[in-house]
Amino acid sequence: MKSVYLASPFFSPAQKERIAKVKAALSNNKTIDPKNIFIPHEHEYKAAEFGSFEWQKATFGLDTNQIDASDVVVAIVDYKLEETKENEPDSGTAFEIGYAYATKTPVIVVQFDPEKEVNLMIAQGLTAYFDVTKEGLAALEEYDFDELMPKFCPRPVI
Repeated sequence: MKSVYLASPFFSPAQKERIAKVKAALSNNKTIDPKNIFIPHEHEYKAAEFGSFEWQKATFGLDTNQIDASDVVVAIVDYKLEETKENEPDSGTAFEIGYAYATKTPVIVVQFDPEKEVNLMIAQGLTAYFDVTKEGLAALEEYDFDELMPKFCPRPVI
């Protein structure tokens, strides 16, 4: 069973709700180890003051090490879903996607608003794309993370 690094913004209750939904779907997937889904905000470094240089170094190190240790990165790209018509992913999530791609870790992108386009660089770097409103979370539950069949984003934009 595969381990997952779940990349996503986690700054609002709605963002945390999307994380919970995706985690539940992944936990129900027979090719995913439900005990091995790493969610960064659940592992916050508390030995130093938030935002301090020590905290930044520890957080960066932990997150990049966890991406390296994971079999796949699943990224939720809906940053400000409730606030704007644009769909600019959270910069941390975009970095995690790029880092995963550069280290040859498969990237699965999950989007809750398919009307919003996905950045071309993310669309080309992903292994599979899931439109939650069209396919539902059941498609993520049934996806074979052992096979990693490509599923492309239908609406990339530069």
